[in-house]
Amino acid sequence: MPDTKIMFMRHIRYFLFIAALYVLGWGFTPYQDWFLGLLLGTVISFYNHWLLYRKVNKLGTVAAEGGRMMSLGTVSRMAAAVLGVVLAVRLPEYLNLYGVIIGIVTSYIVIIIDSFARIFISSGEER
Repeated sequence: MPDTKIMFMRHIRYFLFIAALYVLGWGFTPYQDWFLGLLLGTVISFYNHWLLYRKVNKLGTVAAEGGRMMSLGTVSRMAAAVLGVVLAVRLPEYLNLYGVIIGIVTSYIVIIIDSFARIFISSGEER
């Protein structure tokens, strides 16, 4: 399995764990709008992460064949984020806007934490 696919599968596990925590928070705390906003933002973040993973793999294939690609889908990812924010603004009784925004950033947090974890694991193996 290519390294990017292994990394993406690891990220999927992190996303599922985080989403499960948000579902538990939604079900067992009085802050349902916050946790639902976080969940929506995390789902959008996962979609954006998956879309970028697909586009980068396609870019690698196209570059290996000597071709060119138009874009990496920035507009699609921005549109998904805007959709989440619009939903939060239209439905403030169900979704917290700040929760949606924090959830949208989840993919970057997952990438950073995974990168640091891999650095620490690899530095421990070299000793």
